[in-house]
Amino acid sequence: MSFYISLSGLKAAQADLSSIANNVANVNSTAFKKSDAAFGDIFAAAPMQTTTQVSGQGVRVMGIQQQFTQGTLETTDKTLDMAITGEGFFTVKRTADDQVSYTRDGAFSVDNNRYVVDSTGARLQVIPLDPTTGDPTVTVDSSLTPSSLTDLKVPTNWPDGGTGNQLTSVGVSQQGKITGVYADGTTVYLGATAMAAFNSQEGLRQQGDAHWTATNASGTAMLGLGNSGLYGSVNSGALERSNVDITEELVNLISAQRNFQANSKAIEAANTLSTTIVNMRT
Repeated sequence: MSFYISLSGLKAAQADLSSIANNVANVNSTAFKKSDAAFGDIFAAAPMQTTTQVSGQGVRVMGIQQQFTQGTLETTDKTLDMAITGEGFFTVKRTADDQVSYTRDGAFSVDNNRYVVDSTGARLQVIPLDPTTGDPTVTVDSSLTPSSLTDLKVPTNWPDGGTGNQLTSVGVSQQGKITGVYADGTTVYLGATAMAAFNSQEGLRQQGDAHWTATNASGTAMLGLGNSGLYGSVNSGALERSNVDITEELVNLISAQRNFQANSKAIEAANTLSTTIVNMRT
């Protein structure tokens, strides 16, 4: 039995090492969220046995949970680089299959069709605003769904499709309202970044590239404007760095390595005892 107990310890240590290694590998990934492995002991007893007569039977991996703590902000020179201070996610949609996902990676740019896209090519989803007043043209409450959102487009000229009155600059407020200023001084509200919050962030499904999708465990996305209620503020000209503390991870790596070695020694000791017993007849 001791072989299986120590083997479970080896598997647990290996899972811990894998989690730490992934954190270290992504220390420079924009908006990456570190993961921690959680473990639980295995205990089983027959109906007539008391707990004082039975030892534990090893360890198992309870799960690997992401830690959605705030990463530090790194200043950039791009207006469309956006970082969230506080809770919330940007909402993006892939054009290939219309899949909606959520991200903290605010490295946005403009494609050849003038749509604002993230590093994967998914289009930033915004709450439509009145171009003049900046007021939402849809009701922003619990009934707001991704189908009510639109792709953000930054026209080169205003009105869109015209030949004069060219774009001179773009601005983003802390609420996530995006404006375009044109050559004649006209300021046009282009949309407001649709911020998403969830009842359980830990229930989100990872998609890679700092993207997540909603699941039954996370609950449906609650959409709204930035800098209000559940939603953090939007900082233009900045990106959120990984929340990995490299010093902490290296210490955890040493601890996991020692744990692996200790379980290996336990298997070696059990093997020595078994060999001694087998050789007693000779």
